[in-house]
Amino acid sequence: MKSTPPCIDLKLDGPIARITFNNPTAHNALTWPMYQELKQICDAIANMPEIRVAIFRGAGDKAFVSGSDIQQFVGLQKDERYEVAVDAIFHALQHLSIPTIALIEGLAVGSGLLIATACDFRISTDDARFGIPIARTLGNCLSPSNLSWITYHLGVPMVKRMLLTAELLKAPDLLSLGYLYQTTTPDAIAEATEALASKLAALAPITQKASKVTLARLMESNLPDCTELMRQTYNSVDFKEGVDAFLEGRPPQWLGK
Repeated sequence: MKSTPPCIDLKLDGPIARITFNNPTAHNALTWPMYQELKQICDAIANMPEIRVAIFRGAGDKAFVSGSDIQQFVGLQKDERYEVAVDAIFHALQHLSIPTIALIEGLAVGSGLLIATACDFRISTDDARFGIPIARTLGNCLSPSNLSWITYHLGVPMVKRMLLTAELLKAPDLLSLGYLYQTTTPDAIAEATEALASKLAALAPITQKASKVTLARLMESNLPDCTELMRQTYNSVDFKEGVDAFLEGRPPQWLGK
């Protein structure tokens, strides 16, 4: 299916589902309807036994996904409901029984990093950058589920660099960690992704499903209840200041309140 941006496009190509985050004028930032489309697409693919691999990418070559559309935070009910709702959407991607690949050009930040991490394999251009700079931008927080997921993949030291310093990390740093399956030039990334997709589509799907779902359940086991921390963050003066400052194009003034 294909519609007018901002949207998510789905193309079925034999055993491969091709999903494109299509909001290039905003570096593929996700609006709330796009988040809902992501869950609908994942739910649909989960019921298509003929689909063996899913490839996710951003429209254009500037970004995979650059985060959430900040405008949607204006007037947001200031509690943990946003994180809970996003958790349900990412859960649908994390628990897809088929292998998933993120083809990453440019930025994969905020929810873009979370979506890339929810995929099984990540192939990026050599100059791609990754991070969750919310300590510099909005002043919000992640849910325990999403924080657990990225920590399993990146490790505590790297996650602290991303979250506490708001640093954007370069592809070579994450390739050496094993987070990236491969880095390549922009001209070669499509071919590299297709080669991996073909390899995955030829293997035993029931084994792949059992392996994926078991690992997902392990990563989600024994999650702590951090409701009070999310509620405190989304109710804070700083979060409102972060949203206002971003939309006004000025640096935020953090008060710690």
